[in-house]
Amino acid sequence: MRRLVRRSLRTGGDPLDRPRRARKEVPRKLVVLCDVSGSMEAYTRALLLFLHAVVGSGRGVEAFAFGTRLSRLTPELDTRDPEAALEKCTEAVVDWGSGTRIGGSLKEFNDVWGRRALSRGAVVVVVSDGWERQDPELVGREMGRLARAAYAVVWVNPLKGNPDYQPLAGGMRAALPFVDKFLPGHNLRSLEELATVLAGIERRHAA
Repeated sequence: MRRLVRRSLRTGGDPLDRPRRARKEVPRKLVVLCDVSGSMEAYTRALLLFLHAVVGSGRGVEAFAFGTRLSRLTPELDTRDPEAALEKCTEAVVDWGSGTRIGGSLKEFNDVWGRRALSRGAVVVVVSDGWERQDPELVGREMGRLARAAYAVVWVNPLKGNPDYQPLAGGMRAALPFVDKFLPGHNLRSLEELATVLAGIERRHAA
């Protein structure tokens, strides 16, 4: 308003030259939940290196790992040295290479971090093969909660890289109705494609 008044003095008091703020493109929050259970062991290192790069992008990314419980890894990944980051992650995750409780881990995320509005309006990426050791129905319920809060939900399943893959695992079947994009994540090329998809998801505007 001050700028409008100053400029109007140049035209005899008529506000003809109205200053406008440029609209800034602001990336949506990005939250990644990565399965580090035993069945994901072959892919975990590559996925964590990808996570390290994403966290280091400076766009306010939050990263979590889960097996039988949920662990926040953002502080461990927020370092320049990828090998040091991986070492810190393995020390921080007490259930590394263990069983899988996808539903329980999603519930913990929704109950604790969802209440802090971390997932509200965010792009949420779940990286898992979908092998739930307990109740698949819990996966569906918690994915529903997650989808209602998030802007978009992306599920990355390394097994999907196999042309013959079918989502037969109970946890995967329960999750799919709440997934906006279902992608592979089995090699470097598929992770590059994932990065392209994430970059292409609509941005919000801030005045």
